Amino acid sequence: MPSPVARPTNPTLWTLTAGPAPELSRDVPSRSDVVVIGGGFTGLTAALHLARAGRSVIVPEAGRLGAGASGMNAGFVVPNFAKADPATVRQKLPRDRADALLSLVGIGADEVFATIAEEKISCDAAQTGWLQPAYGDDMAAILRQRAQDWTELGRPVEFLDARAIQDETGMDIYSGGLIDHSGGTIHPLNYLYGLAGAVMRRGGAICENSMVERVERHGGTWRVSLAGHEIETDAVILATNAFTDGIAARMGRTGVPLKVYQVATKPIDAETVARIARHRRPVGDTRSNLFTYRLDRDNRLISGGMAINPIGAFDRVGRAVVDRLASELRLPRHPGVEIVWSGMAIMTPDFLPRLYRFGDGFFGGIGCNGRGVAMTAQLGQILARLALGETAASLPIPLQSSRPLPFHRFTPVVASLALAHARFEDWRTARR
Repeated sequence: MPSPVARPTNPTLWTLTAGPAPELSRDVPSRSDVVVIGGGFTGLTAALHLARAGRSVIVPEAGRLGAGASGMNAGFVVPNFAKADPATVRQKLPRDRADALLSLVGIGADEVFATIAEEKISCDAAQTGWLQPAYGDDMAAILRQRAQDWTELGRPVEFLDARAIQDETGMDIYSGGLIDHSGGTIHPLNYLYGLAGAVMRRGGAICENSMVERVERHGGTWRVSLAGHEIETDAVILATNAFTDGIAARMGRTGVPLKVYQVATKPIDAETVARIARHRRPVGDTRSNLFTYRLDRDNRLISGGMAINPIGAFDRVGRAVVDRLASELRLPRHPGVEIVWSGMAIMTPDFLPRLYRFGDGFFGGIGCNGRGVAMTAQLGQILARLALGETAASLPIPLQSSRPLPFHRFTPVVASLALAHARFEDWRTARR
């Protein structure tokens, strides 16, 4: 029987294996060129670009670095869309804007690994490629076309036949699959710490436990109010992802929040590693109830899942995810659950990233849709360009006003129903 699920004081695999957190700012300046609200991947990437451009920047973070999605994810670096492909993007946007967005997204992983190299961030970075096996012949045909579309855009993407996918994964249930050679994996918390260190080396200030209460326009500047302090600034960036407390509600209520559970097994043996991940490539297949896995530096398997019923889900989902890994990968022995953690992702209704304007010089970005590491690198860069005065017409993502989703409080129920439907569809496909 698997061992009980661990709930240590530091509740993620990453907090247990991370290096020391950077020493952050103790004093909050009263004036800055730009205030970036939120110290996750998006916010710190934006702050880094601004600091590199010579701007003074302050990053107030409501909690501690890594307490949000940036510290809770599984560390997959995937440079594409979770629920869209080039053809879909071209249907939704004018061709020139669509191709600009596709080019932006396609180089997302390269941007992440380039930043890691340039800033000398130690985060177990491995640009080994990313695999998307196709479940069923129909999906294989879709991925074959998708690979061709990305290749025509200049990306290192190719279609692999069923035998090649079996060689990569040890699994014989797939009809082929896609590989993007620019993808890979990182230790997300160490990457976040590295971004924070890079911002501070260039003079930026990062303040934990500093929830922003108000952002108000006064004459030609903005005033950002946190507990007992006020910052005057020329521009504001909102990078708070799915959070809906305080000022973050302006953006967090525009998408569907999803509670995702991540699970790490105990380390597996080298022979099994060679069979299921001989190039140590992360995997995410095409089933509606997505099957994913990757290895960390100590050969733990990392995967994730969601719960239809949230009651008692922590232990239940953790064990179910590891049981699925053991079954799907035909592991010689059950590896056991080492640790389970959870975080909030957010999906936009059209599954595309979004840029919002909240006023003159006040912008926000959201919509990684399950591609949080690579997409945040690009969203952060675009938000920095807006704060530096670039016009919206030159950007690959349309700038729009934010509108909360109707009945936002009921979206978790919708997500649970969608998950139940996904599992049914996978069962029906397998029966066929």
